[in-house]
Amino acid sequence: MKPILPGAPWLIAHKSMLGVNKPHKITLNGKDYVIWQSHKGEVFGLDNICPHMQAPLSNGWVCKERNTIACPFHALEFDGKGRLYQDGKFNNQPLAESLKLEVIGDYIWTYGGFEPKQEIPELHQKIASEYDFLGVTGEKNIRGDFLNNLLIMYDFNHQNGTHRDLFQIVANKVTASEKEGYHLKVKQESTRANNSLKEIVGNPVLMTVPRILKTTVEYVFPSTIILYGKAGFGTFVQVASLYPETEEKTKIFIAVFTQFQYPFLKGLLKKSLLKAIDIVVEQDTTAVENLYPRQKPKIKLPNEEIMFYAEKLYQDW
Repeated sequence: MKPILPGAPWLIAHKSMLGVNKPHKITLNGKDYVIWQSHKGEVFGLDNICPHMQAPLSNGWVCKERNTIACPFHALEFDGKGRLYQDGKFNNQPLAESLKLEVIGDYIWTYGGFEPKQEIPELHQKIASEYDFLGVTGEKNIRGDFLNNLLIMYDFNHQNGTHRDLFQIVANKVTASEKEGYHLKVKQESTRANNSLKEIVGNPVLMTVPRILKTTVEYVFPSTIILYGKAGFGTFVQVASLYPETEEKTKIFIAVFTQFQYPFLKGLLKKSLLKAIDIVVEQDTTAVENLYPRQKPKIKLPNEEIMFYAEKLYQDW
């Protein structure tokens, strides 16, 4: 396939998604890779195809003694440079193609073999240093091209439609926005319905959403969407990553960070908060997967210039 946005930095995983000494398959721009993490936290990546008889290395296992990945077909071992381990030593010449990774803290980035056109953003590490990591949620392979999935993330008009039942949002407005290059920052206010106690008990997610939820969304084109919000329990940050798997498939996952007002709330609310965000992702992605082929819209809604800005960046890349 023709690569989408070559030279863009793609956030392909958080270390917590890998486990230790376990093969993890990813697909980027139509190509499959296997990545794995040692017990020391080192991360390695290779083309997923064994150079012997083309078996998928991600179906194999990790030999922790040598930090190698073993082919499931003939148990051939390769290190992170793609060198074959044979007769008690590594060959000098790599046989498997390595994937160059940029591991910054717990985040795993790659340019997918292309020359960098944009620097890896610093926001992720800033958030990791200021907030407590809660977990990763919303991991999904979405049917739909990257641009359509990207634009739904820049859409500020769907909360009271797509997420109506979950959050009971009746109004949403953008209060401020600023943009500079690939960076866009938007402040918004979402108003929840005046729910009864019975409705709140029936939908516990509503307990995490104040009557008027004020959030800030920061975008670093093309792959990062960060949402900052405050609720009764404290503050939360959703770091969403989006990258193209193929021409018709897109990957998303969200790393969640929090600052709870009281420490005991982390254990109490962790599961429900991650579940709520997972449901949001499911609703967003289901909406994308059910769209008919794109046509020129005949209706214009407020704040759509934010989407148009992202689309222009995509087209101008």
